[in-house]
Amino acid sequence: MAQTMVPRGPDNGGFYTDDNCALAHRRLSVIDPARSAQPMTRKTALDSYTIVYNGELYNTAEIRSELESTGISFTSSGDTEVLLWAYITWGEACLDKLNGIYAFAVWQEKEKQLFLARDRIGVKPLFYYEYAGGLIFASEIKTLLAHPMIEPVIDRDGIAQIMLLGPARKPGSGIFKGIRELRPAECAMYCRCGLRKRTYWSLHALPHKETAEETEQHIAYLLTDAIKRQLVSDVPLCTMLSGGLDSSIISAVAAKEFEQNGRQLTTYSIDYKDNDKNFHSSKFQPDMDAPWIRKMSAFIGSKHINVEVDTPALTDALELSTYARDLPGMADVDSSLYLFCKAIKGNFTVALSGECADEIFGGYPWYHNEEILYKPGFPWACSTASRADLLCEGILGDIDPNDYVNFCCNETLKNTEYLDTDSRKDRRMREMFMLNFYWFMQCLLDRKDRMSMAHGLEVRVPFCDHRIARYAFNIPWEIKAAGGREKGIVRRAMKGILPDDVLWRKKSPYPKTHNPTYLAEVIRRMRAVLADKDCRLTEIVSREKLLRLCDDPTLFEGNWYGQLMTSPQIFAYLLQIEYWLRRYDVRIDRQ
Repeated sequence: MAQTMVPRGPDNGGFYTDDNCALAHRRLSVIDPARSAQPMTRKTALDSYTIVYNGELYNTAEIRSELESTGISFTSSGDTEVLLWAYITWGEACLDKLNGIYAFAVWQEKEKQLFLARDRIGVKPLFYYEYAGGLIFASEIKTLLAHPMIEPVIDRDGIAQIMLLGPARKPGSGIFKGIRELRPAECAMYCRCGLRKRTYWSLHALPHKETAEETEQHIAYLLTDAIKRQLVSDVPLCTMLSGGLDSSIISAVAAKEFEQNGRQLTTYSIDYKDNDKNFHSSKFQPDMDAPWIRKMSAFIGSKHINVEVDTPALTDALELSTYARDLPGMADVDSSLYLFCKAIKGNFTVALSGECADEIFGGYPWYHNEEILYKPGFPWACSTASRADLLCEGILGDIDPNDYVNFCCNETLKNTEYLDTDSRKDRRMREMFMLNFYWFMQCLLDRKDRMSMAHGLEVRVPFCDHRIARYAFNIPWEIKAAGGREKGIVRRAMKGILPDDVLWRKKSPYPKTHNPTYLAEVIRRMRAVLADKDCRLTEIVSREKLLRLCDDPTLFEGNWYGQLMTSPQIFAYLLQIEYWLRRYDVRIDRQ
């Protein structure tokens, strides 16, 4: 099991065992490499506590100081020991004090109990499998599947998730039977009485008492503080730069901090071979990133490195990225990031990225399209019927596709809090926040963690600071969409740190290839898969319908998922299902 985690923690590893517990850890050294090895054990007069932990605390200094004031002394400068003593001192209440990305477990030897926790936003993963008499947990699904007790079986619900929701997953689901995921802001205690879970943080509706100008100042402070906190590292750190608003803000703040310390920031971008020849403007992707990247790099004085990906490498990486995620993912949106992170890791161990601003501040088109806004269901899912039509007859049993998708959506919406004073628009925007926060954003965070950690690269996401999410949830829409623009309040808040044209640039999504050879290549590979007598995909999807789709990709109505997964990505996603079924030897339980 530990061997499967070597890519996440390539620097060193360790083990802890006693009569009731076995822990393994693989370490990616970022802070205090010499003295923060794990598993880490600290003893008190009452018990012995051992921690395994993946992540980063951004308020280590404050917590350390508070603990030192109680008489605790430290033997390292890292956050692992701070987190362990925080739990020893305050128990579960320590979670209220943490600012960071984390998944951790603490074992108490004498009490024979295991505590598990995951960060509020869900940046770091934590999967588990409970059985009679025990609990197995890990950062990734592949690690659980390496245990002989856990079999790679999916049932009808797993098929429904892959084919009707994918690449998204239901909150708490690990797709495979018996495998669960601790949800964002969940903690759990496992002891003789079994597993007890609770949610320690959630989004609450509160009155927004600040003016628009005060809101701008508040956001400017929160964003700048989050970025600065996340620059702490004992190993090389860079930023990802697309020339869009979010990554430009992060890179500009980081570059200024670097400059004050006599250093030059390195920024990275990704592009595709011949994209300059094949790019076609659309309402979702109005222009190319390259000119904006050059402008921003020159503006902040960064050393910039562009990573170019071509069609063969992009297509070959579809299988590698599937293994990194342990599931079919976002097709070449995953595989390109996989290659991008591999290139960055050649020089850096930590990178900052702009994920989650769109979910939190209303950047996506579905926030601004009245026709889509009030439609029932997920705003990014417009192809349920087309997806279901590809399935083998009877594969879902009595699961109705539309009912299934709508039920998943409504399960999240029923947890939305409102104020009596909320307008119809603000009520709907709270619902949209919840759907994007707990569904769309989780899919992107899965992608970012798995594609980066597959190469031992830690990616930090400043917009995922829980203080920002909590504050943004209660900003009225007329302030949030200042000037009628997506993320309008962020643009106004960060005025002065970016060139005006970058500040007000229309949103452009993560870049993808526009090379027609890519569509031709994924269709060619799909035909080869369908011609193989050992094809696994046709256990779920109709061979005849896929062949017709290969002949005419326009038969599939709508995008597969969001803005980016169009015709080429539909074939790429289905290829990933084939790779996944084979690589994991997935068994389908049809009962």
